[in-house]
Amino acid sequence: MGKQENPQLGLQTRILDKIVAQLYLDSIAPSHPARIEKLSCVDELFGIERPSAPEMRQFIEEQLKTGRGLGSEMHSRIIEELAMLSEEFRSASMGGDSRSAVCTHIEELFDAILDDEKVELSAEERQRLLESILADILDFGPLEPLLMDDTLTEILVDGPNRIYVERHGKLEDVSARFRDDEHLMRYIRRIVAPLGRRLDEDCPVVDARLPDGSRVNVVIPPVSLVGPVLTIRKFSPPQLTVEDVIRFGAVSEDMIEFLRACVQARLNVVIAGGAGSGKMQFLNIVAGMIPADERIIVVEDTAELRLPEHLKRVVRLESRLPVEGRGGVTLRDLIVNSFRMRPDRIIVNEVQAAEVFDLFQGMNTGHDGTMFTIHAASPRDALARLEMMATFADLSIPVLTIRQMMASAINLITYQKWLPGGQRKILKVTEVTGMQGDVVELKDIFEFRETGIDEEGRITGRFTATGYIPKCLDRIQAVGINLPLDLFTPT
Repeated sequence: MGKQENPQLGLQTRILDKIVAQLYLDSIAPSHPARIEKLSCVDELFGIERPSAPEMRQFIEEQLKTGRGLGSEMHSRIIEELAMLSEEFRSASMGGDSRSAVCTHIEELFDAILDDEKVELSAEERQRLLESILADILDFGPLEPLLMDDTLTEILVDGPNRIYVERHGKLEDVSARFRDDEHLMRYIRRIVAPLGRRLDEDCPVVDARLPDGSRVNVVIPPVSLVGPVLTIRKFSPPQLTVEDVIRFGAVSEDMIEFLRACVQARLNVVIAGGAGSGKMQFLNIVAGMIPADERIIVVEDTAELRLPEHLKRVVRLESRLPVEGRGGVTLRDLIVNSFRMRPDRIIVNEVQAAEVFDLFQGMNTGHDGTMFTIHAASPRDALARLEMMATFADLSIPVLTIRQMMASAINLITYQKWLPGGQRKILKVTEVTGMQGDVVELKDIFEFRETGIDEEGRITGRFTATGYIPKCLDRIQAVGINLPLDLFTPT
């Protein structure tokens, strides 16, 4: 896709070219061992054919003399080198390794270029342009202000010219743009490179995460037909608390009181819901009810959970994709290994396949208090999906056997949904009561009953008990917790 015809963008590109060119010429020798090692790894990951250091230096010097731009690809190669070698670059060119020293040096070059080109800008325009250039060189360019905005939950980039975000459950367009596909790919590489994830035409889809825990998915051509596509699911502090979700109307106090008792009684809990329904956030909240003295093993495909700080004995495990067919570690591998790590609790952030069979075995052989999330459209659908996943472990196992394992392993299912208007609510808290013939029996304990739609298009309703007295009340009372029976009285 071509560059936008934007005077301000053209000025920024021209100044950026001159700044990064000068930074490159001031940086450490191309033969520096750290430079060679780091760049060779990056080039191999992304299939980049980088010009030799003498060729790059000659090209840059010629472009500076003639006043021609570097071009998008060369511009990206230079910034990638400076970003990958930031520590060595700072030490060699500025005599220090602080970010402030780098920013000061860039600002000096910025001012000198403005004076040389006799560009007149207001104080506000100058500051905005400088901040954009600093973000382009040192951070994540047009993404940086979005990543710093704690009100956003998702950032979606559909090619260089379309960026939008999710805020308070609704999608909004933003004015930020990338210059072209290469400009966008530069920041995608910056995100993915530290993780050692390969991304090229042979491997065009990657899942990764930012240092703050935000989840990143990348799809590039030829799979994507609109250019590079980047999806960032932010995981920004502060974390939601029990008080927050009650205040937001996502759950009732009675439901929280019951769930807290279930956690302390070491019941096995499944947190089910659709995409974007807040399963992981609710898992964080429920896990926060675990006593502080317990040893918790957390298993995730991509590390996202942030358990409360009072939980000190936490071991986090993350699966790993194979590299060239070797070194892969699956969720199932980690779950099986977690049984050998003396866990008081096992928490799995989103089961996906055959690992649920091992979870059932663990929950049925003494690993009580296990929690995990699953994509599902109802509590009954959660069981159907778990049954299907368990068959992946061994197709010869009878379905009835798997259902019996589920019925004895799982005690409670919570189901939540993202409702119209951006609301996330716990719609059901359901007990697994056992088998009725060849069917796993479910009984709803609490539910959200809809009453209408308000003026803003949001669903209204109330949380209520169903009147069913759960069988697990005996286990709760056995640990010294006496819940009042009127907690289960419909309202």
